[in-house]
This record gives sequence, structure tokens and C-alpha cells, in this order.
Amino acid sequence: MTSSTTGRRGAARLRPLLAPLGVAAGTGALFAFVGVIDPNEPGHYPTCPFLALTGLYCPGCGTLRTIHALAHLDPVAALGLNPLTVVMIPFLVFWWGRWVAHAWKGRPVPLPHPAWLWVFIGVVMVYWVVRNLPFGAFLAP
Repeated sequence: MTSSTTGRRGAARLRPLLAPLGVAAGTGALFAFVGVIDPNEPGHYPTCPFLALTGLYCPGCGTLRTIHALAHLDPVAALGLNPLTVVMIPFLVFWWGRWVAHAWKGRPVPLPHPAWLWVFIGVVMVYWVVRNLPFGAFLAP
């Protein structure tokens, strides 16, 4: 076996990892950017269009400030800004790790059962409504 054959085989094995590694690089760049450019300072990021139009918080309201707090290793502040985002991060890391493991083995990534997608959508919808009700004010950013 020549070194060029070995090099091609190694490159072919790394090719499926490009997508998950690209997502990791993009996520790292996003965290770095939001960590440096403070979303608490006015004028750095646009206002949430849903909040501007309705005066109500969407499920994503507070996410930039949550990412900023996490980038500065302040999970308590992050939980106070958008707890759903903080709770979702371990699940996202798990699914990303699964993606990497399957890509490394050259297997397709099995998709979760569709019921899990509906559960996620239901959680987001309940969170959206509850954070805008008086008793759910603790969920507002």
C-alpha cells in the first residue's frame, strides 16, 4: 500500500466529518462573536421583530444575551435570560456527538422518531405562551 493510497483513504474517511466539524466551527464562531459584541448594548443587534410588533416575547427572546452569558461562563445569568436555550444545549451537543460518531463510522445518522419533533414543538409552544403570562414572568428575559 502506497502513501498516496493511504492518504486518499484517510481523506475519504474525513470527508463525512466536514459537515459536523463545520457546524462546530460555525457554532464556535457564533459564540465568540456574541461573546465579544455585547447584545446588552443597544444598536449591536436588531430587535426581535415579534417583540417589536406585539410586545410579547417569542421563544428566542433573550437567546443572544444567553449565549453572551454562557460565553462569559455565567450559567446563572443565562438561565435567567432564556432557560429553554440553556436546557436545549446538552441535547444539541448529544445529537451533534451522535452525528460525528456516525460520520466517523461511515454510517448515516439515524433520525429521531417523529414523535420527538412533535414533543419539541409542543415544549416550545407551551414555553412561548407561559413566558408571556403573569405567572410565567420568571421565564421572560
